[in-house]
Amino acid sequence: MKFCDDCGSMMKADGDVWVCGSCGAEELRDEAEEASMSVTEGQEETEVVDVSDVDDAQIGPTTEIRCPECGNDRASYEMKQIRAADESETRFFTCTECEHKWREDDH
Repeated sequence: MKFCDDCGSMMKADGDVWVCGSCGAEELRDEAEEASMSVTEGQEETEVVDVSDVDDAQIGPTTEIRCPECGNDRASYEMKQIRAADESETRFFTCTECEHKWREDDH
């Protein structure tokens, strides 16, 4: 993976050059540098994990929040930083009753 020196966006290989999809900057590819890069091509996807027989304590923390789908008042949650570092985390919820998934952002 290569990142643009000008804007920091991820670059894509296009023949003998790296091209930034955001600002259009181009950089010649370096075979020696690319030998140490991680690649995702050819990697196998992991299998789906069945958590239907796992008890609630093993799934993660839960909180009191109303499910918009079934009205249940309990959901498991996890928080992830998906926006800029200076913005708050996004909370992802999964209803403990119907397994509906939704997210909540601070605005």
